[in-house]
Amino acid sequence: MVRRNERSKRIKLDPDATNIKQEDNSYHQFINDSEIQCFRQSLLHWYDSNKRDLPWRKLALQEEPNKRAYAVWVSEIMLQQTQVATVIDYYNKWMKKWPTLEDLAGASLEEVNQMWSGLGYYSRGRRLHEGAQKVVSQMNGEMPRSADKLKELPGVGRYTAGAIASIANSEVTGVVDGNVIRVLSRTRAIGADSSSQHVIDTMWSIANTLVDHKRPGDFNQAMMELGATVCTPKTPQCSNCPLTAFCRAFTQVENHKERTKQRLITNGKEEETKMKADKIEMKKTEMTIPDIECADEACRLCIPPTESWDSSLGVMNYPRKAKKKPPRDEKTMVTIIVRINEDEKKEYFLVQRPEKGLLANMWEFPSMVLVKDGTEKERRVAMDTHLKETFPSVDIDVCQTRSYVGEVEHIFSHIHQTYLVESITMDTVLSASDCCHDNHPSCKWVTEEELGSSAISTSVKKIFKSYKSSTGKTTKNSTKMKKRGNPSGPKDGKKQMGLEAFFKPKIKKNT
Repeated sequence: MVRRNERSKRIKLDPDATNIKQEDNSYHQFINDSEIQCFRQSLLHWYDSNKRDLPWRKLALQEEPNKRAYAVWVSEIMLQQTQVATVIDYYNKWMKKWPTLEDLAGASLEEVNQMWSGLGYYSRGRRLHEGAQKVVSQMNGEMPRSADKLKELPGVGRYTAGAIASIANSEVTGVVDGNVIRVLSRTRAIGADSSSQHVIDTMWSIANTLVDHKRPGDFNQAMMELGATVCTPKTPQCSNCPLTAFCRAFTQVENHKERTKQRLITNGKEEETKMKADKIEMKKTEMTIPDIECADEACRLCIPPTESWDSSLGVMNYPRKAKKKPPRDEKTMVTIIVRINEDEKKEYFLVQRPEKGLLANMWEFPSMVLVKDGTEKERRVAMDTHLKETFPSVDIDVCQTRSYVGEVEHIFSHIHQTYLVESITMDTVLSASDCCHDNHPSCKWVTEEELGSSAISTSVKKIFKSYKSSTGKTTKNSTKMKKRGNPSGPKDGKKQMGLEAFFKPKIKKNT
């Protein structure tokens, strides 16, 4: 491992060190016009040959500007914090149901939440819906054309605005997302905390410098495509990358390999000779590549002096992030209330979450965050009190069966949630109107099929799957008990012959 301040000291031995110091800023930037032009050409040539066939890219080619911008907008919102493979199916269903801004603006929030169910980060869908309504009601149905104006829409930040403006409207503006940060961090050896404001500002500056003026949308998509498919976080494919000639991280790796090779060559020599050879070779290497490292020891873009460049990581030394604050632990009691309707089908009681906050307006089973982790009996008493206060007409005292389902874990971005799940089967028939009041959450009874099409989160789906699994085990066990009751019985379903019938001679039928 090599620390940055040690590398800087070695570079000072270079006779051209004075010239390097005068170009300290250039180490992390693109300032040469010919280099910038070659970078653009190399990237776009690669993109034209390797880009993935994605549905939003086809819709972005439509002639009508509004349809282009809407198609890109939906894709960019869905792709935030979500993988492409997951988004494709959701995107196709969304665009089939709401092919235009006007269609989306006319939809209800409940419909939007249902369509978004399972995609995560549910506020994205709500803001997309609000944005469509704003365009239709306040902007005469015309999508803003510029990145600055697009930022006036709910949930549209600097990146999303730049992506829509460049891809749909060919505005010459760069974009910076996680993929772009990774590509730029490696090509310019930016090892400082990539979430710091100084690094983010630098990234935007570089992105705006590099963006191709004739094909800004394609260039931005190419940068993101490269980061997603080649310059990946853990398995970068440098041998397939079109930008190795411009990549300082790749150069560092290759130079480290060369220095290691030279050391191995001198292994058989005496120690004194070896040391002299190493010094000479090191000096030659530094003179050949004077800009191998940034010479500014106070540089705010380099790997911090307190950290090391790890040869085993290679280009994966970049980018670097500050350690995330671990999600807080939280426990929530969940009660699945079941009733049998007149058609002898199971129905499940759902309540709607508040309009603001985590999972806003989504449907879930009645739940209560546990302030302290008590015994199962104490949890039940607390849950009973909560249910009676919130839904007075749900008389859990007349429940037919009550059983503990188990624990279900789900991790949100900031919460490590553990659900303690139980189920209650009601002995009385109730309607939703019996349970819901003006001052209480909205609620409804749904069948299993209706539950699947409701606006429920992934965590609720996991809870219900656990419940189904627990009830299925009982059924399977009972089935096995029946089989064990007659272990020697025939497997073909035929009746076993008695002893007399077995020895009775067979009578052939005349044909």
